[in-house]
Amino acid sequence: MNSESVLSFFKEITAIPRESGHEEHIIAYLQEFAAKNNFECKTDDAGNVLITKPAAKGYENVPTIVLQSHSDMVCEKNEGVEHDFAKDPIKYIIKDGWMIAPDTTLGADCGIGVAAQMALLVSDLPCGKIECLFTTAEETGLDGAMALQPGFFTGKVLLNLDSEDEGEIFVGCAGGLDTTAEFHYMTEPVVEDFEFETVFVKDAMGGHSGDDINKGRANSVQLLGRFLYSCLDLDWQLVSIDGGNKRNAIAREAKAVIAAEPDTLDIINERLEAYAAEVAEEYGAIETELKVGYDEAPAAAEAIDEMTAWNLVTALCAAPHGVLAMSQEIENFVETSTNLASVKMTGPGIIRIGSSQRSCVTAARRAAAAKMEACFVLAGAVVKHEGEYPGWAPAAVSPVRDACVASYKKLFGVEPKVKAIHAGLECGLFTEKFPGLDMISFGPTLRGVHAPGERLDLASLDKFVALLVDLVTNYR
Repeated sequence: MNSESVLSFFKEITAIPRESGHEEHIIAYLQEFAAKNNFECKTDDAGNVLITKPAAKGYENVPTIVLQSHSDMVCEKNEGVEHDFAKDPIKYIIKDGWMIAPDTTLGADCGIGVAAQMALLVSDLPCGKIECLFTTAEETGLDGAMALQPGFFTGKVLLNLDSEDEGEIFVGCAGGLDTTAEFHYMTEPVVEDFEFETVFVKDAMGGHSGDDINKGRANSVQLLGRFLYSCLDLDWQLVSIDGGNKRNAIAREAKAVIAAEPDTLDIINERLEAYAAEVAEEYGAIETELKVGYDEAPAAAEAIDEMTAWNLVTALCAAPHGVLAMSQEIENFVETSTNLASVKMTGPGIIRIGSSQRSCVTAARRAAAAKMEACFVLAGAVVKHEGEYPGWAPAAVSPVRDACVASYKKLFGVEPKVKAIHAGLECGLFTEKFPGLDMISFGPTLRGVHAPGERLDLASLDKFVALLVDLVTNYR
C-alpha cells in the first residue's frame, strides 16, 4: 500500500455521484468492491457499509482496528458552471503538487479516507483484523452515524480518516445543531414605472463552517443583508432573494432583485459603490476575488410584501455569524460559533434561512442556537432546531493516541500536534453507541473544503499513508 494506490482509488471515486442523501452509487461501488475481493460486507438500512478483512496469519490476537470515513460529499460549484453532480464526474487537475477541482468541490473530504480504506483492504500488509466503516449523509447531519446500531462493528480501536491537516492528530471535536427560520409572506404588485436590478455579493472564498469559521472570511448572505438594511430609508421593493447553500459551508454568493424608481436606484447604486469600497477595506487582505455590485434584472409583476421584506432584511443584518467564544482551556481553539448559511425562497410564500451552531460545550451550543432563534422570532419568523449531535471530549487515557504520536515521531522525526477540532466529526456519536471505543482522527492536508477549488496536498498524502500503514501494522 502506498499513496499511488490510494490516489488511484480516489480518482475512481471522483467519477461516482455521491451527494449527501444520494449515496446509492458509492454504496453499490463499495459492495461490488467487497464482492470482487471476497471480503465480508454488510449494509444497514441507512446505507452504512462495513467491509471486514480477516487478520493476517500470526496476527489473530492483535486488536481489531476500525477505519472510518463517510461516503458522501458536499456538492458546490461556481456560479455559471455547468456541472450536474448527479451524473458528471468531478473535473480535477494536478498542479504544483496539489490535486484541485477548479470549479467545484473535489470530494477529498472524505473521499480520500474512503480511498485509503480500500487500498488498505487490498494490500498484503501484515496486520490484525480490519473493519472498514463507510457512513452516509455525514455532511448533512451525521445521519448515517446516528442510525448505526450497537454491534454493527466489533473493534474497540477506531481511526477516523476525516481530518484535513497533516501533522495533526485530533482527539476531540465540537458538537453541532441546525437552526432554520421561515418567513411566510404575501405578494404585492410592483409599483408601476419601477425599474429592476440585481444587487449581488459574489466570489467570496467560502469554506468549511467549522475549520474556516475563525479565518475572517466574508459571508455573502450577511454582507447582502447589511447593505439592504442600509437602504431601508428609501422607497424600493424586494422581488426575490437567494444566497448561500449548504449549512456547513460559509456563504460565497448572495443576490437580491429589487425594484424602485430610476432616481432611487441611482441613489442605491451610489451607496452600493461606497459599500463595495468599505467591504474591500474590511476584507481586502483575505478576500482578493470578492465582488459587490449590481446588474440588470428582468421585470416582475410581484414583490414580497413590505413588512416581511423589512423584517427579513433587518434579521439578516442582525443575525450573528462567526466565532462567538474561544476556549478558555485550549489555546487558539474555537469553542462556539454560528454560521449564517443560506437564505432561499423555497416555495410559494416561504423564505427559509438556514444556519448551524457548533460548540464543544452543550450549553454554549444551545445558547448560540437560542440567540439565532431570538433574532428571527423577533422579526416574525417561525424557528425550529434539529439535527443536534454531541461533541467528542478528549480521553485522559488513549493507547491509540499514544501509539500514533510515537509512530509519527519515528517516521518523521518530530512530534505531531495533538488537538481538538471545531468541525464536527462522527466520533462524538460513536462514543454514545460504542462505549469504551478508543479513537483518533487524522488525514492529509486539504484546503478549501466545502467550496469550489477544494484541493488535496499530494506531499501530505504520502505522509498520511505512511503513518496509516505504520500504525495498523504495529499496533498491539
